[in-house]
Amino acid sequence: MTYSGDPFGQVVGLFTGKIQTLWDGKPASAIAKSARTGRCQITELGLDGDAQADPSVHGGPDQAIHHYDADHMAFWQSRYPDYATRFAPGCFGENIATTGMDEHTLCIGDVLSLGSARVQISQGREPCWKLDAHLGLPDLAYRFRKTQRTGWYYRVLAPGTVTPDAFMHVIERPAPDWTVHAVTAARFDPHLPTERAQRLADLAPLSRRWRHDFARRANGG
Repeated sequence: MTYSGDPFGQVVGLFTGKIQTLWDGKPASAIAKSARTGRCQITELGLDGDAQADPSVHGGPDQAIHHYDADHMAFWQSRYPDYATRFAPGCFGENIATTGMDEHTLCIGDVLSLGSARVQISQGREPCWKLDAHLGLPDLAYRFRKTQRTGWYYRVLAPGTVTPDAFMHVIERPAPDWTVHAVTAARFDPHLPTERAQRLADLAPLSRRWRHDFARRANGG
């Protein structure tokens, strides 16, 4: 399904990070990102200069770029007023922050322009303990999952370059019934109906790992 319309979102920040030892006695992480100020190369594995400490659960073709809605920052600031200054674009380890698009307005499989590159939404984010440790808030990952304000991942269909002030457009929408919010909610639903799990297992643009999980649940796993 081809989607045509006006600019769908405004990039307000690009972020990349190196693998670091951030917490004593804990695994290394690249969740601490720095803002990029110039044109950034996009390869099949994400933004040039970005790294992933644990490739078994982060990165790879289906999780090449993480995108987060900067408009969510006001929500997190209101939930944690004593820590409001911690919430700003880039704080969750995302690679891209934008205004004007979120988990309700985007769908799994959406193809978007990102500068001269083309990217496709593959899955939502599954936050882990590193998010809590990074921001010093022990229940943050739980609240991410509870609210489905997790952001989403892209696979890169066509490499290119992007600047920190680019617009993003939705070019194609092959699965309009499956918003990022709906699919992420299903991923965290312990009582997901078998029929719905099977439909998601058959959703071709969904990441291989999430499809595998939904197939297992559809078969009683």
